[in-house]
Amino acid sequence: MSRGGAQKQSSPLTLVLMVASAAIGGTLQYGYNLAIMNSPTVFIQTFINETFLERWDIQLEDYQVTLVWTIIVSIFSLGGLVGAIIAGPMTIRFGRKKCLLLNNIFLMSGALLALTSRAAKSFEMIIISRVLIGINSGISMNVQPMYFGESAPKHLRGAISLSSAVFTSFGVVLGQVVGLREILGSEPCWHYLLASNAIPGFIQLLTLPWFPESPRYLLIDRGDKEACIKALRRLRGCEVQSSELDEILQEQADTKGMRPRRPWELFADRSVRWQLITVMIISSAMQLCGNDSIYFYASYVFKEAGISDDQIQYITIGTGTCEFTACIMCNLLIERKGRRFMLMGGFILMTVWAVVFTIALSFEHYVSWMPYLSMACIFTYILSFGMGPAGVTGVLPTEIFNQTARPAAYMIAGSMMWINLFIIGMIFPFLVSELSEYCFVPFGAVCLLSALYVGLFLPETKGKSLSAITSEFHKLNFKGEDKRKESQTQAQYQLGEVCLSTAL
Repeated sequence: MSRGGAQKQSSPLTLVLMVASAAIGGTLQYGYNLAIMNSPTVFIQTFINETFLERWDIQLEDYQVTLVWTIIVSIFSLGGLVGAIIAGPMTIRFGRKKCLLLNNIFLMSGALLALTSRAAKSFEMIIISRVLIGINSGISMNVQPMYFGESAPKHLRGAISLSSAVFTSFGVVLGQVVGLREILGSEPCWHYLLASNAIPGFIQLLTLPWFPESPRYLLIDRGDKEACIKALRRLRGCEVQSSELDEILQEQADTKGMRPRRPWELFADRSVRWQLITVMIISSAMQLCGNDSIYFYASYVFKEAGISDDQIQYITIGTGTCEFTACIMCNLLIERKGRRFMLMGGFILMTVWAVVFTIALSFEHYVSWMPYLSMACIFTYILSFGMGPAGVTGVLPTEIFNQTARPAAYMIAGSMMWINLFIIGMIFPFLVSELSEYCFVPFGAVCLLSALYVGLFLPETKGKSLSAITSEFHKLNFKGEDKRKESQTQAQYQLGEVCLSTAL
């Protein structure tokens, strides 16, 4: 075990490869499965209509086809909610790595159903497939950041955890590319497109078993110190730093005899009240900020700017590439600027662009260059999202909760994210119809309120140990009591002095 110098000689190639292996079959799937549903929309709607006609000799109305299509798209969010709920118990029982490997059962089952749905002439198989794929995404979105955060050294914890967001945005770009008409986005190939998510899953199944389990899980949950040291040695590419091992041992001592917490227990525990509030607000704001909804306007705005229908599918890839680039930039900056700065800055910029976008939509029929301003707003909004909320949100539960509370915290954070994604998917069409060009005003308000909350209540976590972060939240959790105890202690101290002088 080394106390100094070894860090400079370290070559954490194993850590980098582990991140790539886990993410390819993990959060990449979330972005990929969101993106691949855009291209085959018309083909699947035709398939639904033909199925009804062949089975029951019923010609569906347009709104009925749209309803079935909405169920296919929205059911993904409900599957994600189920995945987020079961992710906590799975990580406690099986560990982080094995949980990611077992998660591929849902993926492969969903891919098989999607692949055979066309031959079976069953749109119900597509619905079940989307539920299973949603469960897969819900589990990976919770487990992967936890796995990364527990495996990374303190000075790289933010950057490594942020790679989950990088792979999510890369999955969006990859899905947009694979969904091009020239590849799998054509009428004869749409079922292959829906089943293509099995390929990243196979890559993970072949590569992830060769990498170590989370060192913190091995020591704190399993009590296996030797396995923890071996995993640290492999992940760091050098001898284990005594300071890092001491920190894990300290966390083990702090949680000794404590069983893993349940979500409802966190709600009743005052010592984690503000940590829980923070995670719930930031996870909800990630969906309620309207980033996914802005893709809805992308095609419309591009048409207004004079781009032909044939070219729009290529321009849309630029939106995914924009978010991917922003996440990489956030990855490079997060350890320099800190989580609080990136998160607050992202929300503030999104507020500004929401206002500008609303103005541009309001005057697009009166000013000739307004559609081009709307185009610019789409890209800048997505850039701001990628630079802040997309990257930092997944890092927070790892840094502000201890080992016993972390799985439950991720369950709550993931549930909030998926519930709000479902809500936005359901109410956004009504927002558009009722508010028209002002539909982004509510999103701008959410971004502004989120920025204010981060600025007022979220302490910086960059480069800090869990005990240091916990002590900062302790001031918020027990603010009134600490002042009361301090005044009582001071009064007792002064009384003691008076008694002593009187006795003399």
